[in-house]
Amino acid sequence: MAQPANTYDTYDLIGGKEDLADIIYNISPTDVPFQSNIGRGKATAILHEWQTDALASAASNAVIEGDDSAAEAQVATSRVSNRTQISKKVVLVTGTANATNKAGRGKSELSYLLAKAGKELKRDMEVDLTGKNAPVVGNASTARKLRGYESWVQTNASRGSGGSDHASTFVVTDGTQRAFTEAMMKTAMQSCFTNGGDPDCVMVGPFNKTKISAFDGIATLYRDTAGSKGQASIMGAADLYVSDWGEVKIVPNRFQRDRTAMIIEKDKWAVSYLRPFRQEKLAKTGDSDKVHILCEYTLEARQEASSGKVADLTTS
Repeated sequence: MAQPANTYDTYDLIGGKEDLADIIYNISPTDVPFQSNIGRGKATAILHEWQTDALASAASNAVIEGDDSAAEAQVATSRVSNRTQISKKVVLVTGTANATNKAGRGKSELSYLLAKAGKELKRDMEVDLTGKNAPVVGNASTARKLRGYESWVQTNASRGSGGSDHASTFVVTDGTQRAFTEAMMKTAMQSCFTNGGDPDCVMVGPFNKTKISAFDGIATLYRDTAGSKGQASIMGAADLYVSDWGEVKIVPNRFQRDRTAMIIEKDKWAVSYLRPFRQEKLAKTGDSDKVHILCEYTLEARQEASSGKVADLTTS
């Protein structure tokens, strides 16, 4: 078929209205499961400190009748600490960009970008809170840095060949990567239990989440489906692992290092804020608005021996 002569079509049209959907589609994930699952605390100085303690080892305890009571040797509490870290995002928008009509974000470009920056900031925090970063004291030219989860956990740590956790500098040295096995996780969980912990969560990256789903200890491969006339849905993933040391929820985390599985007793960890999230409008230096969003925080390891890690895992 051919178009008749002198037909006026859309290719000839001048002044057609733009067809731009009034919504912005953003695929970037914003869930931060480590921050969401642990506690929240308050810091009052850039060096945040707390105390830990432990009971004496259990032993047989029998005394003779009429025995005189002598004082037991006592062990003092341990004083531990972490450095607060400042994280921020800065947005600078011209007056013209704020005033023009835009699709997908209302009138204010500044408000849209600040909302986006807040989500980005929480993702950045998740990276540092779960990471292997050692604490940095900081000075006028060096930013303070908090000690991350991987650096904290040393008592119940499983590592590949050459991997290590330095007891005084808290520097983590990665070892040779190895495939994640159920035996590794059981051994780490047993170590947590032996040292007084009761982990209730195992947090892993996307690749090693699939590895856990193949473990024998997953709770079930079937789930009852309401209204399906007795049929069951086959599950292709594990969300609960049942071990000799209790049940743990399996939680995937996009922002932790995929090479480390974190075995967590959630109430023994907290994000402590010296300055919670805040937006502050900065001085105008021209025809633009500058705002930063920031917070100052640290990771409080209330008792690192409660939790564990299986490190140096393969990621592909």
